Amino acid sequence: MSESQNVEYKESWRDEYLKWLCGFANAQGGTMYIEVNDSGKIVGVKNIQRLMEDIPNKIQSGLGSVADVNKHTKDGVEYLEIKIEPSTFPISYHGEFHYRSGATKQQLTGIALSQFIMRKTGVRWEDVTVEDITVDDLDEESFKIFRREVLRSKRMVQEDLDLSNAELLSKLHLMSNGKLKRSAVLLFYHDPSVVQNGSYIKIAKFGDGADLQYHDDLENSLIKNADQVIDLIYLKYLKANVSYIHDRRVETYPYARDAIREAVYNAIAHTCYMFGTPVQIRIEDEAFIISNQCILPDGWTIETLMEPHDSVPYNPDIANVFYRAGYIEHWERGIEKICEACKELGADLPFYELRGNGLRIHFKALKSALVAHSKSPNRHNVGLDVGIAGRILELLIENLKITMAEMAEKLNVAKRTIEREVKQLRETGRVERIGSKRFGHWKIND
Repeated sequence: MSESQNVEYKESWRDEYLKWLCGFANAQGGTMYIEVNDSGKIVGVKNIQRLMEDIPNKIQSGLGSVADVNKHTKDGVEYLEIKIEPSTFPISYHGEFHYRSGATKQQLTGIALSQFIMRKTGVRWEDVTVEDITVDDLDEESFKIFRREVLRSKRMVQEDLDLSNAELLSKLHLMSNGKLKRSAVLLFYHDPSVVQNGSYIKIAKFGDGADLQYHDDLENSLIKNADQVIDLIYLKYLKANVSYIHDRRVETYPYARDAIREAVYNAIAHTCYMFGTPVQIRIEDEAFIISNQCILPDGWTIETLMEPHDSVPYNPDIANVFYRAGYIEHWERGIEKICEACKELGADLPFYELRGNGLRIHFKALKSALVAHSKSPNRHNVGLDVGIAGRILELLIENLKITMAEMAEKLNVAKRTIEREVKQLRETGRVERIGSKRFGHWKIND
């Protein structure tokens, strides 16, 4: 048997090997064989009786734990077997925390150590309460967006949505002892960076190499960012290939909207915000890359993500809110939905890449849908409220004769808001009015 996650060979005993036993205890437990070389060949123990007395005492005093130390004989040669079980609490060796990963031992420091201790003690980062922000400080628009999306998803009953904001947060397990959790602040506060730096989304359009053409930072609540980000991407950063089938206008984007939507929302919901690194969206002429910081469950690999797997959300409370709003799925159908959308478009399937704690999902453009991109966002809706603008365009696609008053009623916003956004759409050339106010109609430009 070769060395593995649970097996380690040592040709002789040294007290520093307590670090390896510490790593086993903090992971899945394991077995160390003394007087056995790396190839598994027994070399023999000269002072085996003394070691059988000393090693248990050193484990007890150095690790505060116990282990089974057994003597074995094979082909007339003696060797030691040290078996240590996984600990339910963090184990340290002289103040150092070690962890077994694969066939290696790692010393945990910084964020990795914080994550490990919280996991072992049953405390999650998102569960920690916030002292200086109350329910009254939260963003009312974010609550309106959440309630609107829940009505669409039908993943909560009307009685729940009729609750006060405080009662709703309690229902969603976002409060503890009357105080807001970090998760509540990230989801519903207008500036979540006061709790954690990097709690926002960076979007950038690149040309060749490092040629940054334009970019946006979405620095609102996670709910408001989720409401705006997809419309912003498709209104400002991507251009559709326009064709006509029997006089019907057909817009084809190089990336499947449902796939991008699912991947972006998964990144927002499952990011390890402790790293202080925002969700990043890099858009190139023929590539679309979404990256976020994450810590995969023990034993998971990139291959695991691409296969059917259990739902193990990194931020359960945030993920639950996103599920209720219809942004993500509960049973990890995310990658399945992404692949289905790409197949329907005729595009290549995406692939994941793991760089340290950075998880990236890469999409390749459908080349038949590519059109020439300008170097500046001249037509790209600068100044728009992309959430409202996107919904206005959806209404226009459904009915080119719709009036601004009808838009305001359907979107539940003031008519002056519609007028302002339509003005911006017209000034950027995205839409135009054909004919009179009363008898004319709208035209959507590519």
